[in-house]
Amino acid sequence: MRLLEAEKSLSDMIEDYLKQILGDSQEIEIQRSAIAHHFDVVPSQINYVIKTRFTIQNGYLVRSKRGGGGYIRIEQVTALDDVDLINLLLGSIGDTISEREASNIIQTLYEADLITRREGDLMLVAVARQTLNVGNRRVEDQLRAHVLSSLLNRLRFES
Repeated sequence: MRLLEAEKSLSDMIEDYLKQILGDSQEIEIQRSAIAHHFDVVPSQINYVIKTRFTIQNGYLVRSKRGGGGYIRIEQVTALDDVDLINLLLGSIGDTISEREASNIIQTLYEADLITRREGDLMLVAVARQTLNVGNRRVEDQLRAHVLSSLLNRLRFES
């Protein structure tokens, strides 16, 4: 169950379809044009879904090869242990992070059973735009990165 439920959009349906194909496998190879044809959308819509939904923050690595025999490979990240996953997520934060990206990291922690639903909800409140509202989006994104990094570091030392 996702921490934040929302109405199903076309992007949600494409994401669900790709996750269904992935199933219990560690990776899949797809052809963007075939998936676009299946959903009757332009290939750039598939790119958008992959770029925004299959990120390292969500627990995925994406590689692609362009050209006639091109493909997109989506791999589920498998960390050796909880600390490795937390370190991987920490490395993806940088100096700034959007609310959506932070939410994706928290969702990944929840799905990996590193935090409870209640802890995830509290973390979401801590990094929410309303909480960090200082009137400057860049400063808010910097604050969010600092808060989320601090939370992850705390988790890392408790793991």
